[in-house]
Amino acid sequence: MPLTSIISKSRSPILACAFLFIKQHHSSTKSISLPKPFLFFPSSPTTTIGGTNPQQFGRERVRAYHDGRPRGPLWRGKKLIGKEAIFVISGLKRFKDDSEKLEKFIKTHVRRLLKMDMIAVLNELERQQEVSLAVEMFRVIQKQDWYTPDVYVYKDLIIALGRCKKMDDAMELWGNMRKEGLFPDSQTYAEVIRGFLAYGSPADAMNIFEDMKKSPDPPEELPFRILLKGLLPHPLLRNRVKQDFEEIFPDQRVYDPPEEIFGLR
Repeated sequence: MPLTSIISKSRSPILACAFLFIKQHHSSTKSISLPKPFLFFPSSPTTTIGGTNPQQFGRERVRAYHDGRPRGPLWRGKKLIGKEAIFVISGLKRFKDDSEKLEKFIKTHVRRLLKMDMIAVLNELERQQEVSLAVEMFRVIQKQDWYTPDVYVYKDLIIALGRCKKMDDAMELWGNMRKEGLFPDSQTYAEVIRGFLAYGSPADAMNIFEDMKKSPDPPEELPFRILLKGLLPHPLLRNRVKQDFEEIFPDQRVYDPPEEIFGLR
């Protein structure tokens, strides 16, 4: 077999070259001296853990070395984030309780990031539930020349804020999104409604519900179901939602629990 064919098919070109070198000089009486990094050593009857001898070439065995291929990342997902983005995320988290240092860090490091690094920082802050820092990062992105309104960016931020019960910040972003002519999808409506109900503000949840009815997208059941469940202690508001639900989804049924559960007579 040609030398190039052996080397190209081998998973370890270094070991393939060593094998050919030994084979060509095996009949010679001269001793073969190889550099210590290869560490050829005499064969012995010892076996490996699995019960088989290591790979043997003639009368010698070669110690297994790493073949040079890149190893996987130590932290899952880190390969998608550049070094600059990782540095910025660490800095933002370090200075998040000091507004003066945070503003200085944003001016000196955050604003000089490339587009993909800025988006990676925003996504990672959302994943780590650093929603306040994610909002700061989004405001930096909005000032870039390449920024274009994106409903999905708003959606992820608003949902993250709603789950953390930061409803004031969520509604501020909601207002900005509506000013840019964007309508949220059904999941965004559902999460904001759920957030207001958990926040103890059913009136705000109803305002979001009224805004949802003006959306050009066809309505879905999920926001209605969340409101119908969350407004059980508020029968007047619940009846309004129930009437709209029965008009839009005439084939669906609404479960009404006994009034005694909530002390209603």
